[in-house]
Amino acid sequence: MRILISLVLVFTLSACEWSSGDDNQGYTCSARDQKRFVRDAADYWYLWNDLLPKKTKVSRYESPVDLLDDLISVQPLDTFSYLTSAVADAAFFGAGEYIGFGFSRKFLASDYVRLKRVFTGSPAEAPGYARGQRIVALHRRSIADIEAAEGIDEVLDGATVEFTMLEADGVTEFTVEVTRDIVTIDPLPQTQLIPTQAGPPVGYLELAAFINTANAPLETAFADFQANGVTDVIVDLRYNSGGLVATADLLANLLGGSVAENLPFTRTLYNPDRSEDFDTETVFELLANSINLSRLVVITTASTASASEIIINGMEPHVEVTVVGDQTFGKPVGQIGLVFCGAALRLTAFQTVNANDFGDYFDGLPADCPVADDLSVPVGDGGDPNLVAALGYLETGACPAAPAMQLRTGEDPELLLRPEDLRGPAWREFAGAY
Repeated sequence: MRILISLVLVFTLSACEWSSGDDNQGYTCSARDQKRFVRDAADYWYLWNDLLPKKTKVSRYESPVDLLDDLISVQPLDTFSYLTSAVADAAFFGAGEYIGFGFSRKFLASDYVRLKRVFTGSPAEAPGYARGQRIVALHRRSIADIEAAEGIDEVLDGATVEFTMLEADGVTEFTVEVTRDIVTIDPLPQTQLIPTQAGPPVGYLELAAFINTANAPLETAFADFQANGVTDVIVDLRYNSGGLVATADLLANLLGGSVAENLPFTRTLYNPDRSEDFDTETVFELLANSINLSRLVVITTASTASASEIIINGMEPHVEVTVVGDQTFGKPVGQIGLVFCGAALRLTAFQTVNANDFGDYFDGLPADCPVADDLSVPVGDGGDPNLVAALGYLETGACPAAPAMQLRTGEDPELLLRPEDLRGPAWREFAGAY
């Protein structure tokens, strides 16, 4: 077990992520030892290690992935642990980069898929892909046919895919081939100072992912908020499924460092075997750009998860927090990252609770003001129902009447509100990105 102890000594806790060094003393990169590494790491770190079998013969499994899938099957709540490329993992968390097409999508019926967002400068943006468009076919096969066979995700794993798209007008169709390439996610697509009838403006920001490249833009945004006397903030996390704990801590300090300095933000809890050495408490820290926050409104959907939920849950004991949109995904746990043989093992290893010791929200955090996400309207636009509702709440102190959900023929409202499957590489889990 020396390898795990040595890795522990150099790990850095991150978002829903923990990064270790690459000291694999005691293990080789043989097929057998890679499986041993996964088994031993799970025994040592897994949050629910008490449910694991007492003995696991690695020879029964063809690969480390097969072994991991079987190990975590003991806990149905864990749809988050995974194995991925260490290089790709570091590129996403460090620079917001991944290889893909550059969009996120939403099933609105078993054969009905629309784009939620398209990342700036991505291969998908070049031919004109945009929020609200529908994917009609892939390689001239209907979505219904693909879903009845291998599934859309397997087709989207191809290097080049022919897409048949339907414009947001519901009339114009176009077909184009797109080849996967480097996509760089802008972690903070927009910030706004929204004037009010009386008093300082409302600060609004859309945060796409909790990754390293978000830190500097967040500091800049809050410096602007502070200079303009902002006390009410709207944080748009509707498609943010998490990321680095360190970035969540930074956002919390910018929001709450002034009003809750030195008070607990979160407590991070490991399995009973690791608890004494690794359980931690994080307190709010006053930063140069921390604002004097009065009210926080968070815009959410069923894609809002993990570090995004930490912000909501961790802030609630200290300031007025109002959730506008939909119930969140429900991921009060996080992963560590263990690097071995060119792979990164992201193993669910800790749970996060707030100052009131609440962290049991596997069913999601409820919306105070339910509002549907309208894919036909740009995020943060003056006509965005979620932003309109958030501003209405701040103005009146009450939830405005929720606008009727705008559905097109064939769309299922239940699917619009259903949590998405977050399993996959980091960019899929934390940004819903393809």
